Amino acid sequence: MGKLTVQALRAVLAVVLAGTLFIQVLMVWTVVSGNDPEDGSLPLTPLRVIAILGMVSVQVAVVCVWRLVTMVRRGTVFSHAAFRYVDIVIGAIVAAALEWFAVTIINAPGQRDDPGVTLIMGGVGVAILGVALIVLVLRMLLAQAVARDVEATRMRAELDEVI
Repeated sequence: MGKLTVQALRAVLAVVLAGTLFIQVLMVWTVVSGNDPEDGSLPLTPLRVIAILGMVSVQVAVVCVWRLVTMVRRGTVFSHAAFRYVDIVIGAIVAAALEWFAVTIINAPGQRDDPGVTLIMGGVGVAILGVALIVLVLRMLLAQAVARDVEATRMRAELDEVI
């Protein structure tokens, strides 16, 4: 991975992390302060809680991707340590999908006149789970690459002994 690519990806990750932290702090402040600035109602709603948890899922995934990018730059991504971060990313994506399904369920009663919205929201949740499956396939490819790297290292050591 080129230096420019890594810097661009890190910039995007930093913006996403900063943005989610900013919005999350504002939402938590609204809940803690006790009144909604829009209408003065009780601030703790299920949708706000789910939104805050959703941003936590995004933040966890961003931090793990940052660590994986660091491992790529150092040339250590083909190691067993990378699996921990990939597994956490998969878990964060699945958590985000479950949070989206919860939003869909909460929103469904208000969409009785137009059930297509609920179906579309359910489809988005399935798409999010699809991303988790894609990352799982990439994890399997990483496992194969790590196995090949270990095998190549062993063969190099045997060849060095012969020579």
